[in-house]
Formats: sequence, structure tokens, C-alpha cells
Amino acid sequence: MKTAVVICPGRGTYTKTELGYLKRHFLDRALLGAFDQTREGLGQETLSSLDGASSYSVAKHTRGDNASALIYAATLGDFRAIDGVEVVAVTGNSMGWYSALACGGALTAEAGFEVVNTMGTLMQEALIGGQVIYPFVGDDWRPDPARKAELLALVAGIADRADHVLTLSIDLGGMLVLAGNEAGLKAFEAAVPPVQGRFPMRLANHAAFHSPLQAPVAERGRVRLSPSLFGQPRLPMIDGRGAIWWPGATDTHALWDYTLGAQVIETYDFTHAIRIAAREFAPDIFIVTGPGTTLGGAVAQSLILADWRSMGSKTEFQTLQQEGPVLVSMGMDDQRGTVTKGD
Repeated sequence: MKTAVVICPGRGTYTKTELGYLKRHFLDRALLGAFDQTREGLGQETLSSLDGASSYSVAKHTRGDNASALIYAATLGDFRAIDGVEVVAVTGNSMGWYSALACGGALTAEAGFEVVNTMGTLMQEALIGGQVIYPFVGDDWRPDPARKAELLALVAGIADRADHVLTLSIDLGGMLVLAGNEAGLKAFEAAVPPVQGRFPMRLANHAAFHSPLQAPVAERGRVRLSPSLFGQPRLPMIDGRGAIWWPGATDTHALWDYTLGAQVIETYDFTHAIRIAAREFAPDIFIVTGPGTTLGGAVAQSLILADWRSMGSKTEFQTLQQEGPVLVSMGMDDQRGTVTKGD
């Protein structure tokens, strides 16, 4: 049986093409009903209604209080559908850490939903700052540490200006996700050349996640969410620093403290998390759950940066993928079928 590390996606992955994802793939109707009941009790639109909408609305479906819960449910449903492989560890990108906690068993499905729905709602209510994404590798995905250092120096220089806030939010494979206030974000956008026809790209309805600007949200989250929600994981979990939380050896209060503290206000190093996943667990495959398919590129870039299986470029990754594969995206129906019995 093949071994796998499962990777849970973050915000921005439930897009127009994912509408109806829960209807197609979330098989536990009772659990979905419980999620809906929780949201109804809070005066929020249900996941069934959002997922079953006749059309996708950027204004509605990308809001933190809606997007986070939709993505969590889609991820959890996909994780439960995995069959025929041995999952040896879980990790996630940004909000995907909350999903990883539930997939790894440190949170029950219901507790995970409470954490995700609460934090997504708090972030939407506050909506402090924003995010912009920009690549430091070219179309060939070859590592370019000099360009990365150059961009990070630019970020530091902008952050030194009066009334400008800018910091690295997520180290995301070959891309940098930056968080800041409007002045900081605009200064960066003005300072870098447009590349690949879409960068620098502002992320709609995103706050300045993983930055000190989120300190008020972290504080509110710690008041609302009890440490008693957190338990021992069943699977090793790799966090946004690359630290591993082991079954039977996890300080659950420290896990609560990290999840609602450093994870919210400090840089999320997804690239390092994937490097640790590859080197510590050496899985046969990496499985990215749905919704969406956008995280696959960042995973592949992270593996290239980690020199995994001597991959040094996009072409070399594609060659291995054709022979392997090494990466399975559950958001793609053809790949999904290789790790499930079918929905």
C-alpha cells in the first residue's frame, strides 16, 4: 500500500468551478446537517444553501465567514473519502491548518467546524488589512533565491516607511504572499513589474492573515475557543513552522496556544512544512484535498525547492508526475479516482 501525506488547502480554493462540491462529494449528510444547524443558530447562511446556489458570487462565497466553512467541509469530506493508501501525516496551507487538525484527529469534526467558523467570522468582522501574491520563480519553477532575497528586502524597506505595514504572510512554494495595510500593499504593487499577466495579485476578501495586524482577531479567538476542544492527534501533524505534533506526545494546551496565537500572527511557512513532510515521512505520494486545484503548483514548487527526488524544474516535476504520480489533486476527477473508491 502506498503511503501519503495529505495537504489541506486554505482560503481562495472554493471558486466558481467548485460550486456544488459538497453536494457531489460530502457523503455524510447528517454531519453536513449538523454544520448547517450550527450556522443557522448563528444567523448564517447554511453550507448546503451556499454550495447549492444557482450561481457563484464573489461577494458572498469569498467572505471569510462563508469561504472558511465551505473549504473546511470540502476538505474533511475528501479526507474521509481517501481509500487504498496509508496516510502517514497531514499538513495544510494557512486556514488549512484548522482542517489538518480535524483530519489528524486533534479536533473532532464538529470542534474543527467550530474553530474554522469562529475564526473565519472573526476575521471577516474585523477585515484588517489585505494580502497580495507575487512569484519569485519563473515559468520553469527553477529556484531563484537571489530574486526571493531581493523581494524580501523590498518588503522590509517598505515596512520601514512611516504608516506602511508590510510583511511576509505565507511562504508559498515559488510565491510570496504578503500581508499589510493599504499603504504597504500599494507601495509593493507600484514597485514590482507585472509578471505572468496576473501578478501582483490582490486576494479578494482576504485580511492580513499571518501578520501582527491580526493580534485582535487572535485575542478574540482565544476567548471564544476553549483549549478543551483540542485533544491528542491520531496522525502526525506538520504546522506552519514545520514543527511536528506527534500522536501521544502532544501538549494539547500548547497546540491550542499555537493555533490561536503564532499561527494567526506570524508568517506561515508552507514551503518548509512541505520540506519537512517530504524529508521526515518520505511518502510515495502527496494528496491535496479539494476544493480547488490551485495548491498543487505550490506543493510541486516546494518539493523542487526541497530538492525532493532531485527535481529541479517544472519539466522534471512533470516527468516524475507522468511516471508516478507524486502528487494527487482530489479536485481533479481523474486523479481523485486513484485514491478513493468513488463517491
